[in-house]
Amino acid sequence: MLNHYYTIEKDGQFELEIKKSRFICHLKRVTSEIEAQNFIQSIKKEHHKANHNCVAYLIGEHDEIQRAYDDGEPSGTAGVPMLEVLKKRQLKNVVVVVTRYFGGIKLGAGGLIRAYGKAVSQGLNNSGIVERRLHTQIVVVTAYPVSGKLENALREAGYMIKDILYSDVVAFVCLVDQEQLNQFQTEIIEWLNGQVSFKIGKDVYCDKKITS
Repeated sequence: MLNHYYTIEKDGQFELEIKKSRFICHLKRVTSEIEAQNFIQSIKKEHHKANHNCVAYLIGEHDEIQRAYDDGEPSGTAGVPMLEVLKKRQLKNVVVVVTRYFGGIKLGAGGLIRAYGKAVSQGLNNSGIVERRLHTQIVVVTAYPVSGKLENALREAGYMIKDILYSDVVAFVCLVDQEQLNQFQTEIIEWLNGQVSFKIGKDVYCDKKITS
């Protein structure tokens, strides 16, 4: 698993008009090509009267799956420019469909390349970009008398507390960036003078919004 990668914050769509043609950018976060194809087919069904439904997607930790389709536009004027925007933003696991309703004015090859690229770029800005960083779930177990001190210290240090479980002991379920795992454990041992135990759990991705 990658330590981190970038993708869209949320699925969505964005529309703009260029020389009377409507360009509607649809974006979705996906994890497989089947999921991407299902999304593409749903957009084509919804916009079956459109002149074009052009497609680009990047899937896989190392961009193993890359596709670009012009859907009737002149070769290289739609799918590839859309894909290049995804690459330039260093995004992964994203599918984008740009639907075009022709407005009667031809844009030319250069105009089409700019239009489809702009539709995707503005669509991404609208959806937002996140960095997905790999975190380890770690359960911190301690006694009641020091649990309040530990909770305050965790929050002040900015660590992510997913849950707090109470039984005969107090268990803090935390999500810690893998690169901070050793530091996290060392700090807690120092805070509580060793009155603590740890249980390492699974690795999960957590999203952090990227502001431009």
